[in-house]
Amino acid sequence: MEISSKENAHFFSNNTILPVDRSSFKSESSASKEKQSCCGGIKIFLGALSFVYFAKALSGSYLKSTITQIERRFDIPSSLVGVIDGSFEIGNLLIIILVSYFGAKLHRPRIIGAGCLIMSAGTFLIAMPQFFMGRYRYERFPSTINSTVSMSPCLQDKSETPLSALEKSHAKINAGCEKEAGSSMWIYVLLGNLLRGIGETPIQPLGITYIDDYAIEENAALYIGCVQTVAIIGPIFGFLLGSLCAKLYVDIGFVDLDSITITHKDAQWVGAWWLGYLIAGAISVLAGIPFWFLPKHLPKPESRKNSSTSSEQSKFITEDNKEQHKSYQQQVKFAEMAKGKSFKPLEFLSSLLNFLPSLKNLFGNPVYILYLCASIIQFNSLIGMVTYKPKYIEQQYGQSSSKTNFVIGLINIPAVAFGIFSGGLIMKKFRINVLGAAKLSLGSSFFGYLLLLSLFAMGCENSEVAGLTVSYHGTKQTTDYEQALFSECNSGCLCSKNDWDPICGENGVTYISACLAGCQASNGSGKNTVFFNCSCVGTLESPSQSSSAVVGPCQKGNECPKMFLYFLVVSVITSYTLSVGGTPGYILLLRCIKPHLKSFALGIYTLAIRVLAGIPAPVYFGVAIDTTCLKWGSKRCGGRGSCRLYDSSALRYVYLGLTLVLGTVSIFFSVAVLWVLRKRSSPQEETLSAKGERGICGTKSRKDNFVNSDHLIQTTYWPEKETRL
Repeated sequence: MEISSKENAHFFSNNTILPVDRSSFKSESSASKEKQSCCGGIKIFLGALSFVYFAKALSGSYLKSTITQIERRFDIPSSLVGVIDGSFEIGNLLIIILVSYFGAKLHRPRIIGAGCLIMSAGTFLIAMPQFFMGRYRYERFPSTINSTVSMSPCLQDKSETPLSALEKSHAKINAGCEKEAGSSMWIYVLLGNLLRGIGETPIQPLGITYIDDYAIEENAALYIGCVQTVAIIGPIFGFLLGSLCAKLYVDIGFVDLDSITITHKDAQWVGAWWLGYLIAGAISVLAGIPFWFLPKHLPKPESRKNSSTSSEQSKFITEDNKEQHKSYQQQVKFAEMAKGKSFKPLEFLSSLLNFLPSLKNLFGNPVYILYLCASIIQFNSLIGMVTYKPKYIEQQYGQSSSKTNFVIGLINIPAVAFGIFSGGLIMKKFRINVLGAAKLSLGSSFFGYLLLLSLFAMGCENSEVAGLTVSYHGTKQTTDYEQALFSECNSGCLCSKNDWDPICGENGVTYISACLAGCQASNGSGKNTVFFNCSCVGTLESPSQSSSAVVGPCQKGNECPKMFLYFLVVSVITSYTLSVGGTPGYILLLRCIKPHLKSFALGIYTLAIRVLAGIPAPVYFGVAIDTTCLKWGSKRCGGRGSCRLYDSSALRYVYLGLTLVLGTVSIFFSVAVLWVLRKRSSPQEETLSAKGERGICGTKSRKDNFVNSDHLIQTTYWPEKETRL
């Protein structure tokens, strides 16, 4: 506090003309007002940026929570859902370079406000297919629908089925084919997510660099941690909103809910996925309003006016003053051209020719290139894991979409928020340097993935589904699944292998349909339908006795709820451990780059993460998960639809195995980063301790060189300071 007050007094004493007897009082008053203005302005921007992060995180996490709903509603496989999810990164990619080079020269708050409007438009577009598609149709045998006609599920002869019922069924199928043949409405979801990515692009780089430019250096890490922590509240509300909407039927307000014969626990259930996007879009509009009234510039802190680089950067960055001066001149030319001042084609061409040397200089930094590789691989691991975590919980532990989203939003996400905030707090409290940040980031990754390894032992066995996981005689299924669906007990029935209308026999085994269970009669309607004289249900224990079954699949084994509880505990600890290294890793990235290359370096970093992690990870994770499918649905007009049932064991090994392998590879690159930093820092620290004053003077002289070019620094800003959520 004493140093700060002295600097402020010195600054204002050089810029005021007052009587001698009042100069001290006036200087202190001006310094106090300057400090309050700076702190107040940056805190207002910090609050507005935090709300924007909340809004974009809410809409992004809500998309994750509706992955299974979209998959069922549009009847598409997981790999295609991965493409839809990756379209957000494609939208980011389209304009990220433009934002990196020229965004910081313009009015940054207003660009962020415009991005919020574009983001909200994309969110609204995602919800639009609901209002143009037909009503959702799920597979159900006619006797389970409210009707006065009672039919036998096992159609031994088509004459048993009333003619009016057959005609009505065929008419509905034909009408559905005509409607589906001319529509692929999931494309609107993809385009809307693409638009969301475009709108979100300026928020991260311009928002974080605005804070970094006008915040006190020692508070930068804490402010970044605060923004990231508040942003985590967005996913909490996003998943809770997904939980609420998943309980509401997709066509709520358009159909009579009493006529719906399935519940939110059914595998064919689709919730009101579109409703949350309307809410998220409205929040994005509100979040962008404050930025239209914020100033383009704020007063810089006194500690930032005398130096363009931190003391930590001087330990790891050495550069020639001539090269530095030339680079700053190039930055000034870009700034002037962006502002429309004296555009000269030759100067612009000269600036473009400087691109390749800058790229060569950047990739010659071993710390940067190794950290970039580690981040790319780790983000592949984390993005794939987070995208399909709701699906994994639903399929592995037999939980509904509503409960899955509720658990993730209320338990996992707060652990991530606490971990990120803890990382920033540790950095500030213990004044951890670059080397310490690398150690903390590596340690959190190592112990996080080590905990993830234990999840392999916390899975559930496959549900007993006749013809898929077990035979009709109770033995484990080893033959071809499609051929095994038919047995002697249902050989006299005219059943389709493409149907998925599961029923639960009183023997605890699930049957794909009442027809394949050999049921001869039914009683009741809708959710209360009971099937009798099911010849296949009685074959497991007493083949001579026929049994009954009810609508819906059977619950998983008795051990599964206990395993789900263990999974939640380990998952929370793992989420916290991995998140602790988020802020230290981000600070490491900022401090290992030369100041005049920082904007370009962070632009390349973000570009690489988007292209090599954000886009491909959901796709190949989805392709790998599709290989574990046991039963595919069929579209009304033919063709493969979405998966109805997964092999639990195979899904566990594919999902967790792929995540763990990628995480392990990223740890090796993080170790290499730490080794290079140790190699670079040790000789300099030894020099400082041995030479004392000489080493300090060397550092001071480098700072003086930056101060001498202060008129160049003040004309440009360093954009693209990507946050690491």
